[in-house]
Amino acid sequence: MAGALLLALSAPPAFANALDGVLKVSSAYVNFDHGVIQLYARVRYPLNPAIREALQDGVTLTFDVEVRVDRVRHFWFDANVVDLKRRRELAYRVVTDRFVVRDVRSGDQKSFATLKEALAYLGKVNGWPVLVEPQLDGGRYIISVRAGVRRGELPASLRALLFWTDDWQRVSKWYSWSLPV
Repeated sequence: MAGALLLALSAPPAFANALDGVLKVSSAYVNFDHGVIQLYARVRYPLNPAIREALQDGVTLTFDVEVRVDRVRHFWFDANVVDLKRRRELAYRVVTDRFVVRDVRSGDQKSFATLKEALAYLGKVNGWPVLVEPQLDGGRYIISVRAGVRRGELPASLRALLFWTDDWQRVSKWYSWSLPV
């Protein structure tokens, strides 16, 4: 009995590598609409059986999209103009057999039949207002976007077993370009 308990505690959880796979911002651009600069981006998130199993075991995943706008300065550090984060959560609902995406800020929810559909939805940023033209005072600006995924809330049964681990966190590389002003 003691040997089995030791083996169970020393073995990594079945979903320890759930975040393995592609995580990158594949494209991004901005659009100027009546003085508001809106971000459009496409993110590829990891999709593998371990993520599905973890969600079905009650794990919630948090998906972040971060955007930064910096003014380039020649003789000093770049000045940060905007630093925003969009946060959404993905959970699985056993009763309805659906994957639910919830916007943390607004509380809006959307339901999907498959994990692939939910991740595709999470990977689209369409018309996110990130800046208004009066914030730009001339000069050169760099806009950068990155995506991240991490473990959100755990069910009580897993909290006791996984309190020490923080392996459930990944962030993509920054996707940067000059802001056309």
